[in-house]
Amino acid sequence: MGYTKTAILMAAMTALFVGIGYLLGGSGGIVVAFVIALGMNAFTWWNSDKMVLRMHNAQPVAPNDRAGLHAMVADLAQNANLPMPAVYLIDTAQPNAFATGRNPANAAVAVTAGLLQTLNRDQIAAVIAHELAHIKNHDTAIMTVTATFAGAISMLANFALFFGGSRERLGIVGTIAMMILAPMAAALVQMAISRSREYEADRIGAEICCNPMWLASALERIQQGATQIDNPAAERNPAMAHMFIINPLHAHRRDKLFSTHPATENRVAALRAMVGTPAARPAPASSVPLVRRKRQSGPWT
Repeated sequence: MGYTKTAILMAAMTALFVGIGYLLGGSGGIVVAFVIALGMNAFTWWNSDKMVLRMHNAQPVAPNDRAGLHAMVADLAQNANLPMPAVYLIDTAQPNAFATGRNPANAAVAVTAGLLQTLNRDQIAAVIAHELAHIKNHDTAIMTVTATFAGAISMLANFALFFGGSRERLGIVGTIAMMILAPMAAALVQMAISRSREYEADRIGAEICCNPMWLASALERIQQGATQIDNPAAERNPAMAHMFIINPLHAHRRDKLFSTHPATENRVAALRAMVGTPAARPAPASSVPLVRRKRQSGPWT
């Protein structure tokens, strides 16, 4: 169901973009819109991970880090049958995490210092599993494309007054209405896609770490921290808020129209409903070495 809903929403985003191109310049406007989108998507596809990591001043984590974070990610990536992603640390007190990259072979997982200081080892493992689920589901690529489309739609809408074709078709009132409503519609579709993918990543992440309650408790602790501690880099780049496991901009508490994330209590309820299902049963010890391994010294307890 999650993939079907995402496909429908992606189609809606594409139709909105093409429709705006037509309203602005007729059939020629569609071609121009397509060329602009192609260029923006190509640039974003190859550079989005570097751009996002640079925005948050993320620093690479060495394989032999004292906290054992790199080894934990490696263990979980093996559980998920994924290539080892790059691991980054963000120096901010707010507990949070995100994944980025155009595909599983070129992916990265970034966690904040606050996450390592606030959560215990099992909860951190669950958060990493959630981010690996995004990589496994190619959500990082999907969200990059939708964010680019949303930006392109806003740009085209803002240029509407400069296109004679749009004024002839819609009139000045209709053109102004399109300038306001088109970016809003694009943002709504982008947020709906983001929220749909979060539920799916929660489910797959719980399967990867083999314990949905670890992720449920992690979400509750991250939500509490995110509402009390600011994330300055995220505040400067609000368009990237949908990438984090919990909205770093103090997310809405319910599934409201303009929320980039589902309500945390709804996500927790869905995870608790998984308890006792085959996906939630403990895996053999050999497949979950991060849980069986002796605790190492580090920022978590």
